[in-house]
Order: sequence, then C-alpha cells, then structure tokens
Amino acid sequence: MDPLSGVLSLLKPRNTMCGGFDVGGEWSLQFPQHEGIKCYAVVSGQCWLVVEGVAEAVHLKTGDCFLLPLGRPFRLTSDPNLPPVDFRAMYTRPLNGGIAVWNGGGDVSGVGGYFGLEGKHAGILLGMLPPIVHIKKEADKRALRWSIERMMQELREPQPGSFLVLQHLAHLMLVQALRAHLAEGLSGSVGWLFALADPQMSVAIHAMHDDPAHPWTLQELAELVGMSRSSFAAKFKKTVGSTPIDYLIRWRMLLAGDRLKNSGDSLSVIAQSLGYESESAFSTAFKRVMGCSPRQYSRGPDLVTASH
Repeated sequence: MDPLSGVLSLLKPRNTMCGGFDVGGEWSLQFPQHEGIKCYAVVSGQCWLVVEGVAEAVHLKTGDCFLLPLGRPFRLTSDPNLPPVDFRAMYTRPLNGGIAVWNGGGDVSGVGGYFGLEGKHAGILLGMLPPIVHIKKEADKRALRWSIERMMQELREPQPGSFLVLQHLAHLMLVQALRAHLAEGLSGSVGWLFALADPQMSVAIHAMHDDPAHPWTLQELAELVGMSRSSFAAKFKKTVGSTPIDYLIRWRMLLAGDRLKNSGDSLSVIAQSLGYESESAFSTAFKRVMGCSPRQYSRGPDLVTASH
C-alpha cells in the first residue's frame, strides 16, 4: 500500500454527509466551524468562497474543486459583500443524498461531501494542509469531472444503492483532490505528503511504509535513494519535518494504535510485528509518541491525543 493510501486507511475517513445545492439570484450562505474535511465541486455557474482567516476571497468557476481541511467557518456567496444567512435556511430538512434548492435555483449548482476522521491523529494529514486546497488546473478538473457528474446524477436520480455509490464517489473526489494538490509540488511546503512529490524522499517513505518492522538505519535509507548519509538526513528533515528514524517510529506507533483498537492482537504480537524484540522497548517508544502506555490507549483511545 502506498503511503497516501496507508495514511488515509489508518485515519479511516468516513463520509458522514454528501449532497448537492442549486441556488439562484443573489445569495450568501454562512457555514460554521467543522471537524474533518469538507470537499466541494462547482458543477455549474460561479461563486465566491470566503474562509475565516484567509485574506482573499476565492473565485470559483464551473469544474473547480476545493477542500477545507482545517475546519474554519466559511461562506459561499454570489458576492463577498452581501450579508450572509445561516446555511440551515437552505436546508429545510436533514440533507444527505439529496439536492437543496435556494432562491429558485438555476444559477449555481455544486456537490460535495464531509469526511470525519477516526481517531485522534487527524493532524498527520490535516496539519500540513492550507485552509483552502483549490483545484483549478484543467487537467486536474478533467480527472475529477467524471466523479462530479456521476455524483450529481446519483443525487438527481436515486437508485437502489445510491448512498453507498455516493460515499465511494466522495472518497474518490477526496483522493483525486489530494493528488492534484500534491502534484503542484508547492515549494517550501513541509510534511510527508509534500515529500511524496520528491523522487528521493518518496522512495524512502515508501520503503518505511512497506516494511515498518525492518530495522532501518540512516545509512541503509541513504543508500536506497542514492545519497550520502548526511545529505539524505538533512534533506529528509527539511522536506518532511522530522528525522527519518523519528518518522519511522511515529509511523510504527500509529500502526500499533490502530491494531490495539481494532485487531485484538496481544501486546507482544504487535511489538514483534513492528520490529521490537521486547514489550518494554515497544511500550517505551509507544508512550513517548502517543502520550500514554499501550494498555491505557487500548482502554481509552478517545482520551489520547498524539503529538503532531
């Protein structure tokens, strides 16, 4: 499993809402702070996106897709100067799998989904993303278009199994949007996600994800990517934001946390599967990264917040 798939699988994005909107005339809708990730696409027309803490409003055109990963309050509007109304004025009933119409519709339509992230480690993905991930390149929009059009069709013409189809389409939109953001190769951005765009760092990250139990050394990883030990260590720290070994240990502990919660495996089995010869060495590493012992974590993971 590649690193992006591995992290998303570990975080277990669950699509808790997906639906469409169709608005007309002059309008401005205010949305509150949210947890998780919101992912939208403009199907027809154009509008503005205003996110709290972001100086400039973003002009959205047909085919544009955007993610809101940091949960900040935001507005969608025909004019950034219009006073907003609460979005619930448009949603006169609980909406999931339908299309909400406002002001008669006909001018701007869109579709989107909301993803909750399981566990307390959402920062491994969200902490390195900007408040708005705006997908606007034509090639990227073409890649998303099929998902968007199919989602709108499912919303307009529900069939047996539509809700499950919508969930999978929304997941596809999320991955495609993250891929497009990654492909931009934003200069100076730090974190494992952006490091995947660097050929050498990507090889090292793939290796650690493919075999987390292997006793990787700095020298071995450097040779794997064809760099000197010192050059590799410096570049990895600059690109990823941590040392290679710290990154490996953190990934091991995130895997361990998932297994403690979901697998029923014993502590010794988990420790050995991640390359630790003793439970005590594993427990020490786990507590340092996750903030509590493995047994405390397995009893009450919702009380634990790992450092990012």
